[in-house]
Amino acid sequence: MNTKNVVFVHGMFMTSRCWREWIEYFSRRGFDCEAPAWPLKDISPAEIRAKHPDLGGEGKVRLADVVATYVDYCSRQNERVILIGHSLGGLIVQILLSRGFGAAGIVIDSAPPKGVVTTKFSFVKSNWPLLTPFFPRNVPVLLTKKQFQYAFADHLSGEALDHAYEEVVPQSRYVGLDTLTNEAKIDFTKKRAPLLFIAGECDHIVPPSLNESNYRKYARNGSRTDLTIFPKKRHNLINDEGWREIADYCLSWLNAL
Repeated sequence: MNTKNVVFVHGMFMTSRCWREWIEYFSRRGFDCEAPAWPLKDISPAEIRAKHPDLGGEGKVRLADVVATYVDYCSRQNERVILIGHSLGGLIVQILLSRGFGAAGIVIDSAPPKGVVTTKFSFVKSNWPLLTPFFPRNVPVLLTKKQFQYAFADHLSGEALDHAYEEVVPQSRYVGLDTLTNEAKIDFTKKRAPLLFIAGECDHIVPPSLNESNYRKYARNGSRTDLTIFPKKRHNLINDEGWREIADYCLSWLNAL
């Protein structure tokens, strides 16, 4: 790659803190790393949770607001950056690539663009706190520990689960619901920078079959598009024990471009 600048994009219910170890990993290998925060998520998880339910703030955030944060950041750089996103951050990376941003993109357990769907039970159950029609749309969602465990890390329990749950923050319902609108629409035929999909075999919230469906949408694109599914990995694979295996793979893929 001609660039050593990496931008990490976090997903829903998280802050940019989820990339701390990845930033250290890539920085030690000569990369300049940034992890811009989503709107209103530039403070600690504890501070964000203390504001819940923040109807006038977090409750009004839309997907377009989040995407605009990264468009603005990328537009101010002197060169195109490497984009690495997790979960909804993966969808944002796909949107940015489709708009001409990014020298390369890596999407890890990526949320799907508009039109890429699944009816798998684990997907519906994991996303139900956002999708349910029984709560006002302007009320942000704070996952319970049990909901977080099922969706992100069903292999964790006890202190390990408690520690992981400390990083969870409230999430605007609108951001999740906007993935069903044209705000999340991708022109799959448009030429763009190389793109790598990474999926976890045991992911509940974004099952690997959904990543495969997303990947196949680019079949006639002509731009390089790759997919790798990691056995036994869950949705929280960027922070789970063994995350370096994923980071090593990302680095190897980038070095091979």
